[in-house]
Amino acid sequence: MNKEIVVSGIRSTGYLHLGNYLGAIQNYVEMQNNYDCYFFVADYHSLTTHPDPKALKPNVFRVVAENIASGLDPEKVALYAQSDLPEIPELYLMLNMMAYKGELEKVPTFKDKVRLQPDNVNAGLLTYPVLMAADILIHRAVKVPVGKDQEQHLEMARNFATRFNTRYGAEFFPEPQVWRSNADTVKIMSLDGNGKMSKSENANATIYLSDDDDTIRKKIMKAKTDSGPTEPNSEMPDYIKNLFVLLQVSAGSEVTQTFTDAFNNCNIRYGDMKKQLAESMVSFVGPIREKAAELQRDEQAIRKILKEGAEKARASSAVTIAEARKLIGINYY
Repeated sequence: MNKEIVVSGIRSTGYLHLGNYLGAIQNYVEMQNNYDCYFFVADYHSLTTHPDPKALKPNVFRVVAENIASGLDPEKVALYAQSDLPEIPELYLMLNMMAYKGELEKVPTFKDKVRLQPDNVNAGLLTYPVLMAADILIHRAVKVPVGKDQEQHLEMARNFATRFNTRYGAEFFPEPQVWRSNADTVKIMSLDGNGKMSKSENANATIYLSDDDDTIRKKIMKAKTDSGPTEPNSEMPDYIKNLFVLLQVSAGSEVTQTFTDAFNNCNIRYGDMKKQLAESMVSFVGPIREKAAELQRDEQAIRKILKEGAEKARASSAVTIAEARKLIGINYY
């Protein structure tokens, strides 16, 4: 029985953090035994912000290493660099013929990028959702693990799939759907309470998978808190709830329940809670950091993983692009 196909990717810019781990990588690890998985490092996507060429390879290798250190098994999945599949930009070109300027300009992430980098509003930023659609449709994926902020991009991928099928009279591309292990997945907020953890913004309020022990402790101890609840069983502010989520992940239910009871009884001491969270997080991140560092010291091993992953992925993408060419009429010999 064929397994359902899953595709997802992580940009090769910045450092992976707890939000990436809990929002994406943890899902990858859960999916790898039950689905036909294609996971890639989105190095083409990173070019929209013009990264330093000298930093591109180390960034890609680090993302690969951190994914594996977090539990992803390259024997079970196709783990590859986006740029190693020439079929992706070819499909991207085909889909661009079905994408319209007006709809692309309305995408919230495009508007955000225009605001953040007004001097670099390039065509790649505008057509980012089209390239994302090509990443997914090149394997004819049916499931895509994405956060809520990416759901509109996935909806656009479905639109492009439908337009292609309608235009060329074939039920060729499936309409990919969101996959989420828990519909109520909590967004991991920045430790200062402003927005979510980010690879590129507010490093002091983000726990990276590469942070050393002392850095983790310092960041946790500076996390935003307040004077505590004044009434029993009060609702937690988002930034306090976020600390409890991190405590649950790193320390487990028993420890978390102790501090939850203290909160509900209005006698919580945030200083004690943050000390516990800091030590639990050190124990949680440390093994991932050390294994990722070890992998990064062996470049040949990472090259081998990427090469084998690309070979698996190209076996799928080559079939898709050959059939797409036939449907379009680009088959002359």
